[in-house]
Amino acid sequence: MGGPLIALTGATGFIGRHLLRSLSQRGFRVRVLLRRPVEVAEGASSAVVGDLTRPMNMAAALAGVDAVVHSAGLSLTMSGTPEDDFRSSNTEATLRLAEAAVRARVQRFVFLSSIRAQTGISAAGIVTESDLAAPTDAYGRSKLAAEAALAETGLDWVALRPVLVYGAGVKGNVATLVQLARSAMPLPLASLRGRRSLVSVESLAQAVAVALEAPGPLRRPLIVAEPDPLTPGEMVTALRAGFGRSAGLLPTPSVLLGLACRMAGQEAAYARLSTSLVARADGLASLGWRPEGTARDGLERFARSQT
Repeated sequence: MGGPLIALTGATGFIGRHLLRSLSQRGFRVRVLLRRPVEVAEGASSAVVGDLTRPMNMAAALAGVDAVVHSAGLSLTMSGTPEDDFRSSNTEATLRLAEAAVRARVQRFVFLSSIRAQTGISAAGIVTESDLAAPTDAYGRSKLAAEAALAETGLDWVALRPVLVYGAGVKGNVATLVQLARSAMPLPLASLRGRRSLVSVESLAQAVAVALEAPGPLRRPLIVAEPDPLTPGEMVTALRAGFGRSAGLLPTPSVLLGLACRMAGQEAAYARLSTSLVARADGLASLGWRPEGTARDGLERFARSQT
């Protein structure tokens, strides 16, 4: 018989690949829903090919499924993507899949949302689930709209809102930071005091398992963040420790660093480096979630695995 049958979208992506492996190791049977007929990844018990924006075969895809884990969608790294595209891929496709899940009598729908559904690029205080959601870009608005759509379906749903995710295969800003940390060059980050919450992809996979196994109904968003928010310099220090080298940070005045970033057309990057976004995962903790460790230890462990 095996364990509960999970339908997983996005299994070929950064987070989805880790979810497939982690859920399979935990005893779940995983049916991956693929957009095109590529080789089925190791750990999948079955696969169904189809397009979530035109879900003609969702009845077959969800037949016998106990829960859906929906990690597919357009990511924040898709810079310059029109708002309509985010709405189509992140909101409308999620709603269509959820409606099919209702018809298939799926017990729970776990949606991989984002902290950007709750807040902008930075936040003045510690972000919690009790705060009013106020996304500031098309990506965040599309994720929040998907959550609102799920709430109208009658499903037992949960939206996980991870902060910045790191781990093997990561792309975007974290990948750039890893490349900088791998280099031997001194980095002018010692004076930046903005702190960021992070979460490893392994801890995120644990959160998905907790969301699947928690007694219901849930029907709410949950923040996913490891303890120990870090400054950019502390992130580099942890990564370089994993690479076996010293921190190599320079105390450059933030005004000069900001000017240099603006001249290089990297204002958005400087905004992320110089501001804070600290979040607390109270809801998941109440359900028994325990992350792999602190972000500092996780970054060092991640870098060590890349050597």
